[in-house]
Amino acid sequence: MNRYKSISSDANRCNSFLSTDARMIISFCNIHKACKVGKYRIEIKCDSALFLFFVSSSIFSLFLLFVHVMATASVAFKSREDHRKQIELEEARKAGLAPAELDEDGKEINPHIPQYMSSAPWYLNAQRPSLKHQKKWKSDPNYTKSWYDRGAKIFQADKYRKGACENCGAMTHDSKSCMERPRRVGAKWTNTHIAPDEKIETFELDYDGKRDRWNGYDASTYARVIERYEARDEARKKYLKEQQLKKLEKSNQNGEDAPSEEDEEEDDLRVDEAKVDESKQMDFAKVEKRVRTTGGGSTGTVRNLRIREDTAKYLLNLDVNSAHYDPKTRSMREDPLPDADPNEKFYGGDNQYRNSGQALEFKELNIHAWEAFDKGQDVHMQAAPSQAELLYKNFKVMKEKLKYQTKETIIEKYGNAADEDKLPRELLLGQSERQVEYDRAGRIIKGQEAALPRSKYEEDVYINNHTTVWGSWWKDHQWGYKCCKQTIRNSYCTGAAGIEAAEAASDLMKANIARKEAATEDPTPVDEKRLATWGTDVPDDLVLDEKLLADALKKEDLRKREEKDERKRKYNVRWNDEVTAEDMEAYRMKKVHHDDPMKNFLH
Repeated sequence: MNRYKSISSDANRCNSFLSTDARMIISFCNIHKACKVGKYRIEIKCDSALFLFFVSSSIFSLFLLFVHVMATASVAFKSREDHRKQIELEEARKAGLAPAELDEDGKEINPHIPQYMSSAPWYLNAQRPSLKHQKKWKSDPNYTKSWYDRGAKIFQADKYRKGACENCGAMTHDSKSCMERPRRVGAKWTNTHIAPDEKIETFELDYDGKRDRWNGYDASTYARVIERYEARDEARKKYLKEQQLKKLEKSNQNGEDAPSEEDEEEDDLRVDEAKVDESKQMDFAKVEKRVRTTGGGSTGTVRNLRIREDTAKYLLNLDVNSAHYDPKTRSMREDPLPDADPNEKFYGGDNQYRNSGQALEFKELNIHAWEAFDKGQDVHMQAAPSQAELLYKNFKVMKEKLKYQTKETIIEKYGNAADEDKLPRELLLGQSERQVEYDRAGRIIKGQEAALPRSKYEEDVYINNHTTVWGSWWKDHQWGYKCCKQTIRNSYCTGAAGIEAAEAASDLMKANIARKEAATEDPTPVDEKRLATWGTDVPDDLVLDEKLLADALKKEDLRKREEKDERKRKYNVRWNDEVTAEDMEAYRMKKVHHDDPMKNFLH
């Protein structure tokens, strides 16, 4: 086991740590190095001295020590306090309380990476922490970022060249591999429209490199996708902010001082502005208690869900005699509120899920496994669940197959009345294909008499005091009883009195119909007093009284003057007198016909 000892510039302390057979040589070079010689690790620090130690057992150690001192990277000396602070800083970085260390490129270094991996070797002379020494510095010839330059052209010829494509004239392919439209006369013979040569690139790739679907992909193109999503998120935040401002303005305009239920729900969903910045409070706001680092040590709280939660199942009914709650398994099998309305209950016990969904299938699977085990099958649901499930599926398939075979056997033996064709109508009505001979009078000479169709009603059964069967009487497309002439099947028999009453009702109805028809054919004139607003019809042989007509004209002029002067118009005038023929004639004479071209020459 190596022993590590530290030696300061004091020669006495240095001699105390070294063995008696070691000698010390001092050389002025102002250096601070650490080396390992034999069994000892020696740390040397002085202002103007270089300590070279010789072990008496080996002269070659001087050379090794000198080479090691000259080649070792410079390491700053740290006191005990600095070392303790460094350890505390590393622990804080691992816990996520401090930002991670940055490398030369400004990227964060995961604090959980061990020191033997994060520290660079001494021969790299690393001045700053970095992880570049862990990266693959040799490029893989089987993978390349460059890829085929599709559609690129390199040379445009003026005339056809020997060995070129006979169709287009390019030197990079033959006529069989030409991708251009087949010309009627190729470029070899026309010597015009020579196609340019394509750019051909060759990449030496192995089997995996040729089939790598990401080979030649430029990762920088994904930045466009990120920009598009960021722009969408910004637009969404802006829209939500505008909607929130509109709601606030609307509430201020309406003067709603008392918050409504909807506003309270929105307040519950809204993020606390005292904890979250305004730029982060919209759309999935985050409240981070610790610094977010690459190592994943941060434990932030994301407040994008409802703060209120459903009532715990063990708090639904606080009665000690209610459903039992097992805190270990967090199960409550019975219903805590058995008397509540089922439509309003949110939780009805764990047993309500045992009789729905796939729980019944799982129960049937267990029962099948138990029965199969009792009958000698090596099946165990807990030891081999996949085997038990497969056996149960095969059992169901065989069961359905056996049921189908049994059904087919019974149908084949006894037939299936449901699938048979319907009997022809001739047989249903008593007709058949039997040959029957008749004479001229219609009597059957040879053959069986035609069978009469049977009624669907019971024959020779008299109900409700009837003396005849239902269907013994027919009238107006309705069947009935002949004994009482009723067409209602469940009616009670009324006998001859019912027949007389029915005939009397029929005669009365016919008389009413005849009376109505006679009334419509000979209408009687009805003299009605018509008011002045309706007017009368003017007969052709009307003779007007000239004196009454003159009075009517004066009244018409007076009426028109009253209409023009609103001050002389009476209030609520009601005319109940009749309009005479002279009044109508005066009205027609004084009326102005606006469509008449001679209206200006009438008066």
